[in-house]
Amino acid sequence: MADEVTDLLTKAYIDELETVMNYLTNAIVLDGVHAEEVKESLETDVEEELEHARMLGNRLKQLDESPPGSMEFEARQSSLQPPEDTTDVQSVIEGVLEAEEDAIETYRSLFEAAGEANDPVTEDVAVTILADEEAHRTEFRGFQKEFPND
Repeated sequence: MADEVTDLLTKAYIDELETVMNYLTNAIVLDGVHAEEVKESLETDVEEELEHARMLGNRLKQLDESPPGSMEFEARQSSLQPPEDTTDVQSVIEGVLEAEEDAIETYRSLFEAAGEANDPVTEDVAVTILADEEAHRTEFRGFQKEFPND
């Protein structure tokens, strides 16, 4: 069970860092009148996702594991790649929602695995980050609703 906990912590750590890269890139490249609010949100989320990675990396260290370096990284977020059309804010919103769903699933799994491993500290980390990810998802669902369908 403990192996499952460290595997999920490692996956989540890598996912958070990939999210940081993609949110930052999209916050930089998006253009247009509808992009500003989304760009500001992505900028804020970059800081939160980086803090999540820090929490996960520290938890791995506490469990006597090392967080992975970039050579262990395999990109998976194809839906979060910057759009060719830099005004295509909708595709970025959809990519964010997909990434948040994936993160929510990961943190729910981590919470369950930590519970089975009798690891309340990791459970707490999972719940803390899960709350943030659900808040991000809610915010981007709002963007999706108010976004013009032109």
